[in-house]
Amino acid sequence: MPKARVRGVYSTALTKLLLDYGFEIVQPSLSVKERFGIEKRNESPELDVRDRRDRQGVRASGGTESINIFKSILQSHLHDVIIREWPVTANGIYKGMIETESPGSFLVDIGSATGRISKNEVSDLDTKQLLVQVERRRVGARRPALTTKIKIPGEYAILIPETQIKVSRKIRDPQNRSRLLQLGRELAPKNWGIIWRTAAKDQAPEKLEKEIAHLAKEGEAVLERAEEAAAPAELWEGSHFLDVEFPAVSKEKLDEIRKSVTKTMARHHYYKACGGNFSVAVDMAEKLLEKGSAIEEVERLFRQTVGASFPTVGSMIDIEHVKLDGKVFHLGEASVEAFDEDASLIEFSRVVRGEGTYDGLGTRREPGDRAVTEAKIGGWHYKTRYFSKDGRHKGTYINLNTPIELYPYGIRYVDLEVDVCIWPSGRVGKVDEKKLECAAAEGVVTKRLVETVKREVREIMKAV
Repeated sequence: MPKARVRGVYSTALTKLLLDYGFEIVQPSLSVKERFGIEKRNESPELDVRDRRDRQGVRASGGTESINIFKSILQSHLHDVIIREWPVTANGIYKGMIETESPGSFLVDIGSATGRISKNEVSDLDTKQLLVQVERRRVGARRPALTTKIKIPGEYAILIPETQIKVSRKIRDPQNRSRLLQLGRELAPKNWGIIWRTAAKDQAPEKLEKEIAHLAKEGEAVLERAEEAAAPAELWEGSHFLDVEFPAVSKEKLDEIRKSVTKTMARHHYYKACGGNFSVAVDMAEKLLEKGSAIEEVERLFRQTVGASFPTVGSMIDIEHVKLDGKVFHLGEASVEAFDEDASLIEFSRVVRGEGTYDGLGTRREPGDRAVTEAKIGGWHYKTRYFSKDGRHKGTYINLNTPIELYPYGIRYVDLEVDVCIWPSGRVGKVDEKKLECAAAEGVVTKRLVETVKREVREIMKAV
């Protein structure tokens, strides 16, 4: 069974899903250990899942099998989940072809991506081909960071190009550290050093010796393949990396899963994504629930505590427009003109600053134009009408997106590429539907999400 380590605000719900699909949980957090009755095990995970910095999802890394299973689990249970897979593997080893030179670095074609390497790492500046490894420090970046200092990572140890023996800082016991340092000096292959990982702490010397011998063979095989392969080529597969986005529907489903394990407030993961005082308030509210307080009273007190932090009429808000590839565009500061909280309807306007054309419409965009947007919190689309300085209607743009979420700073959604345009003449058209279908074919979105968007577009077309 694959081993997984899960950390962060989604850990309870994701641990429940992984356990249901036969994963073993290693290095559990205290809360996961208590909620699931899991014994602490220091083994290295084959799947590592942690929060993204913005708490809007998670980042996962692991081997091919564990990553593919995890991706399948998420897409089976979460309707609107967005999964972006890095085209290279962290610690993957490649034979690359130098493409161009830039100040202080080279751009290197490694096949599925173009990475960047410091000139300081290239001993022969006239060479055209390099043996490189993808560094973990810029995992997920459009241009991976590359190094010529090749490492061979294993479960308990990492072979390094320096003839040194090192021990994980997490192994603090002096006797264990001394034992591993001595063992490393005895086992280190020629021209290699060893870093003992945390998982090596309780392992028998015979087991560690076996892994070092295996890693040495892997290292030799990589060097042999490098001699024969034509650049660009992958020589050794590292850890696959996923950037996972949990839009509104996914968060709600994860709430349900978490609720089957422990006391959970409505919209738990949404408020956790708000961070700061909201996250603390959720924790306090759920402690009250654990002590037996009535959920209606707890939720009423919670709303009183956090309600004043959200936008109201007259507030200035940000529009966080997230693309399927993960890029985030801030469409400009907008003023809330109307807000019907009971119906979850919000209207806001912004003044256009730049020049160009409005996407889809093809209409000229001019500084001073006014964009008026009507949206429903939780809705799968929003409508923006564009007006010139003198009030002339330039067209209407209906954007299809994951359900809109309202945060203290403004609104957030993932753009699903499909749009409906209405020109001043009354002509109606839809654009970019194929882009979403391609995203489904690539595994970025689920087929169910595509069908939901198509139904939404049909309803919009009927209405207009």
